Amino acid sequence: MIRLTIPSIENEDLKAVQEVLASGHLVQGPQVAAFEIQVAARAGADFAVAVSNCTAALHLSLLALDVRAGDVVIVTAYSWVATANVIELCGAHPVFVDIRPDTFNMDPSVLESILKRLMGSQETARRVKAILPVHAFGLMADMSEIMRLADRYEIPVVEDGACALGASLDERPAGSWGKLGCFSFHPRKAVTTGEGGMIVGNDDELIRLLKALRNHGQDPHSQSPDFILPGLNYRMTEFQAALGSTQMKKLDHIISSRKRLAQGYGELLCETSLTLPVVPPGHLPVFQSYVVLLPDEDRGFRDDVIARLRERGVETAIGTWNMPMTSFFRTRYGFRQEDFPVADRVYARSLTLPLYAHMTRSDQETVAEELKKILVERQR
Repeated sequence: MIRLTIPSIENEDLKAVQEVLASGHLVQGPQVAAFEIQVAARAGADFAVAVSNCTAALHLSLLALDVRAGDVVIVTAYSWVATANVIELCGAHPVFVDIRPDTFNMDPSVLESILKRLMGSQETARRVKAILPVHAFGLMADMSEIMRLADRYEIPVVEDGACALGASLDERPAGSWGKLGCFSFHPRKAVTTGEGGMIVGNDDELIRLLKALRNHGQDPHSQSPDFILPGLNYRMTEFQAALGSTQMKKLDHIISSRKRLAQGYGELLCETSLTLPVVPPGHLPVFQSYVVLLPDEDRGFRDDVIARLRERGVETAIGTWNMPMTSFFRTRYGFRQEDFPVADRVYARSLTLPLYAHMTRSDQETVAEELKKILVERQR
């Protein structure tokens, strides 16, 4: 089986984790602090707060921005469901923005229309607490336009950069554009700690609040334990952070390998009926996933392709979800398929191909060959 992804775990990583396990000091300590410094530097931020996963990072970010019951958070329609779930968990309501068909990221023109509608009423405007764009598959959203609109209406931005640590737009890193940026270290990401997440930002008071929220509400600046608010237990372990630190040393190499592999897929699949990923000017993506669009919008065909490739020894998956059309959000808010037409078409056609740093050219050729066979069979 050619797997969808394989983390880049080597002897140095194993040794770092083993040393921490042998020390007996396993919960949030100096290893976490060192990892935070590494990630903050890479993201162009002054501070970082390590947490248990990126869902926790997003949840805490919204709590720190005082997102409450009845508030509104504007969010992309196309993402893993955690992006919208955290809004609901704050008691707020998501307002979904359709995506661009080429980048799969939030469409600024749709965002502008939504903002004009919401901010036109004083009653509605005061409830809009944040904008939550996603950097889909490691390619940054159009943050220049998103920030222009956010600044016009004075709305804080939280970047869901789960897939995008190391990506940049116009030489400015993912995570450095908004008020806060969130990253994931899930095994499918370029840097992994198994599970794990990070929040980055420049506001020291906001960072203090986030550190309290992740650790039962304990004041991180107090000389003796003092609990200043009701918090959660979203801490990262020491052995996760030790793994993250060794992973960070390899990040540039991993990104370079993924870029080379993406170019390889481009060469192997350029003459097919597939729509291949685009990289707009000024973007340096991570290629966390290599997602193509099938020529047919029949969702059943996409699912059949995934099943048939698995039978032939190739693991693939959908891209990600059109969140408003999942059962919970569709039922709760009465969304219809035509409400988010671009996200719906992309969801129905998207296919994620195997991609990981040490994948061989031979494996890529096998993936391309088997996929081409299925496409040819479909045309007959």
